[in-house]
Amino acid sequence: MRLGLFMMPLHPPERPMHETLAEDTEKSLLADRLGFDELWVGEHFSATSEPIASPLMFMAALAPRTRLTFATGVINLPNHHPAMVAAEVAQFDHMTEGRLILGIGPGGLPSDWELFGNTDAMQRGKRMLEAIDIILEIWRQDPPYAIEGPTWSARISQAVIPEFGIGTMPKPFSRPHPPIAITARSADSFGVRMAAERGWGVVSANFVAERILEGHGHTLRTALAAKGREVAGADWRIARNFCIADTDAEARDRIFNAASANRYYFHYLSTLARRAGMLATLKPSAGTPDEGVTLEAIIADCVIAGSAQTVLDRLVALRERAGPFDHVLMAGLDWSGPNRAWEQETMHRLAEEVMPRFRQHLAATSR
Repeated sequence: MRLGLFMMPLHPPERPMHETLAEDTEKSLLADRLGFDELWVGEHFSATSEPIASPLMFMAALAPRTRLTFATGVINLPNHHPAMVAAEVAQFDHMTEGRLILGIGPGGLPSDWELFGNTDAMQRGKRMLEAIDIILEIWRQDPPYAIEGPTWSARISQAVIPEFGIGTMPKPFSRPHPPIAITARSADSFGVRMAAERGWGVVSANFVAERILEGHGHTLRTALAAKGREVAGADWRIARNFCIADTDAEARDRIFNAASANRYYFHYLSTLARRAGMLATLKPSAGTPDEGVTLEAIIADCVIAGSAQTVLDRLVALRERAGPFDHVLMAGLDWSGPNRAWEQETMHRLAEEVMPRFRQHLAATSR
């Protein structure tokens, strides 16, 4: 059972970018000191509330300072020419000597969809698959390249000088390539089914109700059973928001506090989801009409909060309900006001109190 930090990241839009980047760096270094195994960083181009445009650039600055495994959470492939992604990912993989997981997705920010002309959901999914196919094809071969797709092409046939390496695309350090993972949001996720088909990992989003995670487990089991395989927990990561305090009452006070980063996080996401008609995955109960879904109900379902013992009990129950995930990713939140102290306490207690006992529980029950 491995522990990771998942950062969109999300900050109040009025905060200066240099300030939030420094904070996210500090948060990542703390995760490394506490023994977190992985760092996942998101990509957003057109939101000052989600200010990292290049997760690879951000993580490259951390690579020589940590022993973390880095992961893109995610590179939104419809927004990039696949040859650029292939080259940049290969370079980063060499810079870290294989400490990279390539997280991919179709994109989830409406302003980015508009910016890059990807407003059609079906088209985004097709372009994501086209892009990863081209990337993998680039990594599989040497020049000349003649790779064609409906949207992009990767061709180098005239300007090839083998003795100088001209015309040759770099291959990753990891062979044949870094592990690939895809995010999942809806219960019957296309991404989950695609991951099962192609041997990719699954990352269940933190901004979904617990019942959706159960759906991911069912979809994953069904898709793998069709291929004669069982769910491998090592390939399934579940991201969640956490708040750990001395008592359940104190943790509850923190997550519902007006200054709470957890409250801001789900106010932001539920507002965007409600406007886009995509509130369904945040509903603790599928049958609740949109107008009946409260912020408080979303927070109570999506944030694993309480004492260390209560958080452990909820993780055990979640794994029994959803299925055998072997990775927990803690959502990294904004540290404004009291949240710096609250979030640092949560990170310490999750790493030092909860996860060791969670691992002991799994070791004892798997015999």
